[in-house]
Amino acid sequence: MEALQPVRGTRDIIGEDQRRHAHVVGTSRATASLYGFDEWSTPIFEDTRVFARTLGDTSDVVTKEMYTFADRGGDSLTLRPENTAGICRALVTNGLTQALPQKVFYAGPMFRYERPQKGRYRQFHQIGAELVGSAEPLADAEIMALGWDILNTLGIAGDVVLELNTLGSDADRTIYRAELVRYFQDRSPQLSEDSLRRLGSNPLRILDSKDEDDRKVIADAPTIGSCLSDASKDFYAAVQDKLGRLGVPFVENPRIVRGLDYYSHTAFEFVTRRLGAQGTVMAGGRYDGLVAEMGGPPTPAVGWAAGIERLSMLLDDTPPAPRPIAVVPLGEAAEAAALDILQALRRAGLRSEVAYRGNFKRRLERANRIGARAAVILGDDELARGVARVKDLVTGTQTEVRLAELAESLGR
Repeated sequence: MEALQPVRGTRDIIGEDQRRHAHVVGTSRATASLYGFDEWSTPIFEDTRVFARTLGDTSDVVTKEMYTFADRGGDSLTLRPENTAGICRALVTNGLTQALPQKVFYAGPMFRYERPQKGRYRQFHQIGAELVGSAEPLADAEIMALGWDILNTLGIAGDVVLELNTLGSDADRTIYRAELVRYFQDRSPQLSEDSLRRLGSNPLRILDSKDEDDRKVIADAPTIGSCLSDASKDFYAAVQDKLGRLGVPFVENPRIVRGLDYYSHTAFEFVTRRLGAQGTVMAGGRYDGLVAEMGGPPTPAVGWAAGIERLSMLLDDTPPAPRPIAVVPLGEAAEAAALDILQALRRAGLRSEVAYRGNFKRRLERANRIGARAAVILGDDELARGVARVKDLVTGTQTEVRLAELAESLGR
């Protein structure tokens, strides 16, 4: 019978991959907690309107990449392609718009139908942080500082650069959009089919094109700087000032526009050159209109998301597998007593295992194979004296320890 394989664009996360994945999530969760962020968990599928209404009808995510299906009741559902919209939906659903600000951390799988490539899958995993309910520049700076601290704690900040831009207000973008339309219309024969389509719907998206011919045209396109109001300029300057005070280095990149419709003002990306052309590992910005799109009141917000797979690839070392304690009983009486010892060690917070069968030699071989740091050897003689032989599997030394003191001795 043919062995079944994972669906294209998905993979099993086990062994070293799982340890890297768990390290990224655990480190990020702990760092977010230091900043006062609480973790939320939202459904992996939502009413399709949650995404179609907020990501923009012209976005690649909506037009090309969403996994959308009708359930047995005829409702249109979509596997979440990102989680910011779901967090804002949850805020409104749970009546939390009167309890702001909310500082939210999340981690979990997302789904997009796109060409699988290095570090990018159709089922992929993200961590993210959303600060909902604050319109102040400090919120933007703090959300980026959290991202920077996570990268620092993971030991990969030296390979990453924070690139920063502003998208201005809605009024600023209206003026800028008109300038872009004039510029790109004069060069329409040089644009790709996708960019020509966007020219009539959302010309800012052309700036995000990866098409090589498009990139040549984009190189000389006008930037938003000349279209910014004084208020937008002041906001952007304040964000930069507070990033400096928080010790977060950055460079300006006027080409950052972000790929989704709900962003305004601050836009940023943490990028690296270690992963090839697709170098963004963490990205986000301000999205003051998204909560209102979910049926809530106008609510300012800023946040980011990061790909766990991409962050994992940047780790220099794989976190070591935990080294357990192996309990090795000799004889029926010792096997019965070994169960009590196992549970006592586990209750003391010590990872412990026992081989289910085999003689002494085979059980000790298994202890070495699983990387145990110590073997607790228990036979009839030891049981009668209320002790166990503890063999250090790193040094090979062996000592006797009273059964009542095993957990304390092994926990040192």
